[in-house]
Amino acid sequence: MISIRSERLNSRPTRHEAATHCYSLGQSVRLKRSFNTIQESREIYQITARLPPRGDSLQYRIRSEAERHERMATEDSLEPVRASRDDEDAALLKRTFGNGQRTKA
Repeated sequence: MISIRSERLNSRPTRHEAATHCYSLGQSVRLKRSFNTIQESREIYQITARLPPRGDSLQYRIRSEAERHERMATEDSLEPVRASRDDEDAALLKRTFGNGQRTKA
């Protein structure tokens, strides 16, 4: 017979680690498409604040240029905005050749 007390002594203590946010302030994100909503415009939002978790979900405050208000969204409802190929090409050109300013020879 095992007593309850001996089980408690032999079990490891539960460890509660603080969850870390995946998105940083100022990062561009989109709301994920969900099964029951239709999003026509797929607006881009900026992360304006990291909020404490609500249950198991981390939360963020987000804002779009097109809206006057901020929204609150959970991390699982957001997806990062990937730079388009044109943006990547422009960034590479800028890193390689600068801002197009010529140097005097």
